Amino acid sequence: MNEPSHTQAGRIYTAALVIIGDEILSGRTQDANTAYLAKWLGVQGIRLKEVRVVADEMDAIAEAVNALRVKHDYLFTTGGIGPTHDDITVDAIAAALGLDVIIHPDARAILAAHYGDQLTDARLRMARTPAGASLIENPRTKAPGIRVENIFIMAGVPMITQGMLAWLDGQLPGGAPVLSRSVGAWTQESKAAEILKRTEKDNPGVQIGSYPFWREGKTGANFVMRSTSDAQLAEVAQKLMAALSEAGITSVDGEL
Repeated sequence: MNEPSHTQAGRIYTAALVIIGDEILSGRTQDANTAYLAKWLGVQGIRLKEVRVVADEMDAIAEAVNALRVKHDYLFTTGGIGPTHDDITVDAIAAALGLDVIIHPDARAILAAHYGDQLTDARLRMARTPAGASLIENPRTKAPGIRVENIFIMAGVPMITQGMLAWLDGQLPGGAPVLSRSVGAWTQESKAAEILKRTEKDNPGVQIGSYPFWREGKTGANFVMRSTSDAQLAEVAQKLMAALSEAGITSVDGEL
């Protein structure tokens, strides 16, 4: 079990994600983990700052891991920890860290209890970890994820990844959770661009993103504000709506 987390509201914690798998790069499988992880990290007070997709190749995985683990507080990887020969994530990360690969005794025990006499050599591959690693519980299929240093090695199947993240809830040190609030308007985003820029500049600590859409034969946009302060978001939302109104743009508090 990991040590309980603590929060440092004044510090910004960051994370990166490495998505591993030829099936993602070939288009055969669509990534569904990035959005979920980003939202989960936001609740933990951690900001997802970078995402890379790499092939099932030792050098590609090791290069991405070594580049990102030193840039961010946390690095998550998804994919490549199954029972087949091409599941090489553990080997690549161990090599990147200069560690041996071992059969983790606790992981072996978990798999033995789950599979019984059907624990094959292939399934036992899922007990392999870099030396010195700890385990991340997997409530779905029992084969555990892995934590080594600041790296969290997780399955690529979304429901399994989500179960592992649920087990990690509240265990990682982070800052204040990132909150969001939206203002919607039936307008071309180009007409609101200068207003958004000025509003963000005048309100440090708030980021504003513009997300245009086409619906019901009309062009609209949702303006999403992000901050660690709910009170600040409420204030900036009112300022933004007032500025849009002055420009002749009708808006609503919330998404369209």
